[in-house]
Amino acid sequence: MHADRRAALAGLPVRTVVPALRRALDGRGVAVLAAPPGTGKTTYVPLALAGLLDDREGDGAPGSGTASRTGVPGNAGRVVVLEPRRLAARAAARRMAWLLGEKVGGRVGVTVRGERRPGTAVEVLTTGVLLQWLRRGPELEGVGTVVLDECHERHLDADTVLAFLLDVRATLRPDLRIVAASATADTGPWAELLGREDGRPAPVVAAEAALHPVETVWAPPERPVRPPHGTRVDPALLAHVAATVRRALGERDGDVLCFLPGVGEIARVAGMLGGAGADVLQVHGQAPAAVQDAVLAPADGRRRVVLATSVAESSLTVPGVRIVVDAGLAREPRTDHARGLGALTTVRVSRAAAEQRAGRAGREG
Repeated sequence: MHADRRAALAGLPVRTVVPALRRALDGRGVAVLAAPPGTGKTTYVPLALAGLLDDREGDGAPGSGTASRTGVPGNAGRVVVLEPRRLAARAAARRMAWLLGEKVGGRVGVTVRGERRPGTAVEVLTTGVLLQWLRRGPELEGVGTVVLDECHERHLDADTVLAFLLDVRATLRPDLRIVAASATADTGPWAELLGREDGRPAPVVAAEAALHPVETVWAPPERPVRPPHGTRVDPALLAHVAATVRRALGERDGDVLCFLPGVGEIARVAGMLGGAGADVLQVHGQAPAAVQDAVLAPADGRRRVVLATSVAESSLTVPGVRIVVDAGLAREPRTDHARGLGALTTVRVSRAAAEQRAGRAGREG
């Protein structure tokens, strides 16, 4: 198992830019990390910043928690990682603990709604949890570095947390370090925002992609389908998605990752894939922990079809995937200004999100 962990760490491209990230944080206290999916920004970087990896020889081996020659951040305190979703937070914590040969709740912990297993060195939270922490104690005692993972996923909690963190750093905790990490964000505006304190853009550290070429095959429905309305999706589109998954299984090798907007659509398509000759796994925020573990573990020889919401767009790397089928839809919160109420609405994904989804097919081959 130790060899597996060592190999997993050694294969993460973000390792090469961690020294530059450390220097940026030592010099300015803020930095922007641009790293494509699968490079290790969610799992390797927090462990390295917490001093839990011995990278003196560049092998990324799990360390004893002591500082290496390349240096860990000079301030004391835990590294807090913010994820936009509970599923992503749990998955990130499990993966980091596995890389250290531990279980969640030791040096790596997780705190989300309904689950609290604190970590002594790294703790993964949702943005809503950190917002509660800031309300109770804005000085964030015991926290040395905050990593805002997937910062491009803008929503009210995330924007509020970032505003609070910048104010805390400016007034109460000038030693607090902030890293904005994303696979798709335009780094310029984030560098300007994080560097507003002294009027200079924050340093930007970029990791190279570990992606293989991906072929795009367009598969529009034979007949026009009705556009989504509210949370309603035309059943004809779901039937077409299921048919496209079957076609992909017949024409290509490897596992299939299929993006759908919500839990209901995932269940409908799963029901249409009976007898497809593959294990069908459903991944969303309500999925049981056992299903999440099964999705993130290597396949046991049988082909898999993973039906997922946008949680698998950037926060999770699903091993074995060689095919992505994208319905091109996502479910996002929107405010009905006439009623003054918020509600989930099905929308078309942006081109950047679609490209990021497609890149999941080229993560490993």
